[in-house]
Amino acid sequence: MKRKYSSFSDQKSQLLRVRWIIFIVLIVFLFYTSLTSLFFSMRVLENESMAPNLRSGERVLFSSHAFYSLFPGFNQENISNSLSRGDIVLVNMFREEASGVLFRILDGTIRFFTAQNVSIIENNENIFIKRLIGLPGDEISMTNFVIRVRARGSVFSITEFEVSEHDYTLDIPHLPALWDSSLPFSGNMDPIILGENEFFVISDDRSNTNDSRTWGPVSINNISGKALFRYWPLSRMGRL
Repeated sequence: MKRKYSSFSDQKSQLLRVRWIIFIVLIVFLFYTSLTSLFFSMRVLENESMAPNLRSGERVLFSSHAFYSLFPGFNQENISNSLSRGDIVLVNMFREEASGVLFRILDGTIRFFTAQNVSIIENNENIFIKRLIGLPGDEISMTNFVIRVRARGSVFSITEFEVSEHDYTLDIPHLPALWDSSLPFSGNMDPIILGENEFFVISDDRSNTNDSRTWGPVSINNISGKALFRYWPLSRMGRL
């Protein structure tokens, strides 16, 4: 059986095609990583704090506020104006100064190859997914686990469902009749007025008080982005 040899020109052409394929794949990957590092963030829910609307193990696409750092003309007010009552937001309680673009791209690459489980920028223990209820200037109170909001300039206080731009339901716990009403777990909270740079965020599962009921209002600096789309599981895929 004769052995078939390819000519030098054929080998060179084949090698060139392989190099182009590798180059194109690299460009697509870098574009994807840059996009997800600066403009979007993909998150896996690790608990039931947002039940019944979001469940543990679901994957959500968030917008990212990191790209604002690329444009000197943008500031915190631009970010604040993009948020609405009822948004699901990504909260970083110990957020430091924004990292450089190349460092974020490197972080995005690591997150990609570790299925979003490892980050060199963020500590997952400090990242929370919450419902944004109150905007700066709002008066916030709570009765039987339902938030009431008196918007800035309004004379009326209405429920969170009436003021929200999103439809959602709550998981309300059943507490003993003699439970101490002074505790956040009681489901009641005296009115507070949010400052100029303050937002009130809360869990949809109202038995989980790891939110503004215990932290207090959060700054715009602590809000990293807002939920756009649930992409997993496929049976619950859709806008948020």
